[in-house]
Amino acid sequence: MFKEVNFNDYSKEALDQINKGAFLTVKSGNEVNTMTIGWGNIGVIWSMPIFTVAVRYSRHTYNLLENSDEFTVSIPIKIDMKKELAFCGTKSGRDVNKFKECNIKLKDGVKVDTPIIENCELHYECKIVYKQAMEPGTLDDSIKEKYYTNNDYHTLYYGKIVNCYIKE
Repeated sequence: MFKEVNFNDYSKEALDQINKGAFLTVKSGNEVNTMTIGWGNIGVIWSMPIFTVAVRYSRHTYNLLENSDEFTVSIPIKIDMKKELAFCGTKSGRDVNKFKECNIKLKDGVKVDTPIIENCELHYECKIVYKQAMEPGTLDDSIKEKYYTNNDYHTLYYGKIVNCYIKE
């Protein structure tokens, strides 16, 4: 059973877990893919609740997001999904069916066409309202040297949170 909650009711738990990993899921046409994210932000921009995610150009999810207008973020709060997060963070949806390999169950989104990861407790459904490719020339050199030695930069996707719910 899922209960709708305010987008920031569990933001501390969500942000604490994102450091350890969460699932970003996207659907483009009939293709669904999920990947592990370790960076993200929940806040208010343009008077809207926003979930910001960063996806590298090299990721299969990037291509799907470029052809979609929505995404979901599913976050394990108490359940241990370390193995699944590690697998989905190191394998590409181009090559393997992550859902089958990890026994991940999908559930239809409530207000978006993109599914959620039913195994997780906390879910955000988001509509993309803005995206921005990183501008390497404006990035602090210390960040560039630490995270972008191969020039595989991110695009930032700002998703208006249209629904948030938790498994009871």
